[in-house]
Parts: sequence; structure tokens; C-alpha cells
Amino acid sequence: MNIRIYFAGAILGGRDNLAVYQHIVARLQSLGHSVPTEHVAHADVLKEESGVSARAVYDRDMNWIRECDAMIAEVSTPSLGVGYEIACALERGKPVLCLYRDGLFISKMITGNPSAQLRVLTYRELLELDRHIDAFLANIIA
Repeated sequence: MNIRIYFAGAILGGRDNLAVYQHIVARLQSLGHSVPTEHVAHADVLKEESGVSARAVYDRDMNWIRECDAMIAEVSTPSLGVGYEIACALERGKPVLCLYRDGLFISKMITGNPSAQLRVLTYRELLELDRHIDAFLANIIA
């Protein structure tokens, strides 16, 4: 079953996580899912987005959140935009998986959120990350 997954990751401050972003997007696509936000994992995303107005980004991304079946967010790097996107997805009843590197501390607004639609998990390696993603997707598809 092909589902639409909104992938979220820090753009302005999260370039250190680029390889992880690319891995997540490639994994989702290899499983046959569509990722309208695949550009977040592009090395030149800042250049790609430079000509797009703030309002156009907001309208586009809010539309993608409305149309998605679920969200996966890599939250190792704090990002106002990613936090906002997570809140919007949860507000719309979308299942959300937040992933971050083990040993980091992330906002208690994420870890303390009691929403049944939210899963927050740590990972040490890409294989563990894949297992979390696979379990999350299996739960959505079931």
C-alpha cells in the first residue's frame, strides 16, 4: 500500500543530518511510498528554496500536511519550522513519528506530548532507524 508521508527535518540548521535525511527519504521511496517533501534531503535545498516566498512555502507545506497520511520527522536538530509542522500534523489527526539520535536532548514539548498519534524514538544507527520506520508504517497500513 502506497501512502503519502510528509518528511520533516531542519533545513537551516540541520545540514549535519543530511545523510540521515537522505537515508530516510530513500528508504520510504524504496518501500513504494511518496514523499512530497523529498527536497528536504537534497544537498542544495537552501538554493532550491531561495527563490520561493515565505508565503508560498507556508501554503505549499500546509497543503502537503493536509494531504499526507502520516509524518516522519528527524528532530535531532531543533527547528521552529519542524516543531510547527509536527503540531499542525497532530492537530489534523495525522500519525507522527519523531526520531532523534540517542544521547541528545530534545524539546519537552515533543517528548512530553501525550498524543496517541505521536511516537518519539531514539536511534543509534541506521538499521535501528529503519526498524522504527518499518514498525511505524506497519501500524499505519494495518
